[in-house]
Order: sequence, then structure tokens, then C-alpha cells
Amino acid sequence: MHILIVEDDKALQNIIAKILAEEAYDVDQSESGDEGLLMARTGVYDLLIVDLMLPGLDGISLIKQIRMGGMNIPALILTAKDRIEDKVKGLDVGADDYLVKPFATEEFLARVRFVLRRAGKIGLEGKMAYAGIMLDITQQQASITGEPLKLTKKEFELLSYLMQNREQILIRDQIYDRIWGIESKAGETIVDVYIHYLRKKLTPFGIEELIQTVRGVGYMLSEG
Repeated sequence: MHILIVEDDKALQNIIAKILAEEAYDVDQSESGDEGLLMARTGVYDLLIVDLMLPGLDGISLIKQIRMGGMNIPALILTAKDRIEDKVKGLDVGADDYLVKPFATEEFLARVRFVLRRAGKIGLEGKMAYAGIMLDITQQQASITGEPLKLTKKEFELLSYLMQNREQILIRDQIYDRIWGIESKAGETIVDVYIHYLRKKLTPFGIEELIQTVRGVGYMLSEG
């Protein structure tokens, strides 16, 4: 799971990033609403964690701009404000949940899991299932009909991303940005290489055709 933190308190931002990293989430960080909006628009994030009070574009406006642009990335607002009207305003523009500072680590992680579950990003206990494939996001383990599936870190991330977006076409550069990062120098052909690796791992189970090639566009995980 790839999470973007938009928080201008650098100390808190680093604490949140550390907490999430220890739970095996991939984390990017931003200190301003304007930069956060640009990063969010890449479409590679599974969750936005946004402070309400930010320099430049505030958190409410950031989420509103994202929703107006047609992006449905789940968003969790963090704020020192606990007034009902502030909560209502945040939820009305498209935030998925609201957490008041200061907060306990366990409550924060529970809210993160709640938002990801509600958005269909993960199932109960951080697991995803599709067509006999089971991924345990927390433990970074995979299985097919109960049999262990040995994957490298990148193969696991790729399969996880395909499962999160099952039945949807993912364009090649979108996959590249999500798995390898916008600043990676690997080159987009690495996507095709890892799709080949992944299909090879699925072949003994007879489900390699789940990963469909959309010629000239990208790939899709689908039983159809």
C-alpha cells in the first residue's frame, strides 16, 4: 500500500511515516498543500493522510480539488480542530475519516485500516483475495488456494496493485510510477519483464491468464 502524508509539522510527519513504514506501508511525504496536490494527482496512492491547516492550499481545498478532478483516492484528515462544523466540512468535500490530534498510535493505525477496508483496498486483517489468490499485506505473504506463492518484493507489490484494481485496465506508465517510482531510472520495459515473471509464478497453478495484456495500453487482472 502506498500512502501520501501531507503535513507541515515535520516532526509529526516523520513520526507518522515511521509508524506506517513499520507496518510495511510505502510512504511519501509533503509539507504543503500545493505540493501534496501535485503528488496526489499522479494517481499512485492508495491513501492520503492530510493535515487540515497547511501552508498554501489547505487540507479541505486539497481534497476538494482531488475530488473535482474525478480521483477517488481515500483520504484521512488529521487536525487539531475538533469542532463539529470542521468535521462536517471535511467529510462533505470528500474526506473518508477524521482524526483529531493528539492521537494514539493504535487508534491512528485502526483508522488507516478502516479507510482502506471501506475503499476496498484491503479486507479484514489486511488481506486481499481474488480468484483463489490470497495476499496478506501485513505479512507480505501470498498463497493460491492455500498453497504458498513465493514472490519477490516487487512481484508482491505488482500483484497487490493489480488485485487492488482488478477488472480495471492499468496503463503501463501508471504501473511503473506506482511500483518503481516516478524518479526511477529502470525504464518502463521493466513492467513487461515483471509481468512475465509474475505470470511464470502463476503458471503452475494454471491461472497465468488472469493477467491480461491490453495491447498498446497496459495490463488488467481479470477472470473474464
